[in-house]
Amino acid sequence: MEQGSVVTGKVVSIKKFGAFVKLDTGEEAFIHISNIANRYVRKVEDFLKVGQEVTAKVIGKTKDGKIDLTLLLDQERSESKESFERRLAKFMKASDRKQSEYRKRLDSKRGIKKRK
Repeated sequence: MEQGSVVTGKVVSIKKFGAFVKLDTGEEAFIHISNIANRYVRKVEDFLKVGQEVTAKVIGKTKDGKIDLTLLLDQERSESKESFERRLAKFMKASDRKQSEYRKRLDSKRGIKKRK
């Protein structure tokens, strides 16, 4: 299997850390929990079921020789990164605003007034 090639197979086993897949070629593969979805995955079972057909991309080999797969496409990963950066900027802006409001309340309680 070449890295970057797209393969299909069936989920044969689900563990806390990912899912094992039997490819159409007969080879065994593994999808790590971090390669299942662009969002936080608490339980693999919420996204995959035993016997489910999956189409995935080969990203390498595991230590024990199994093919390492991802359900994420490169495009989805870059969109996720953009989305993350946008969310982080939004969070920072809201955080600055809240801290500023907090400082104003604290200063007013202390009796400190700003000069205009």
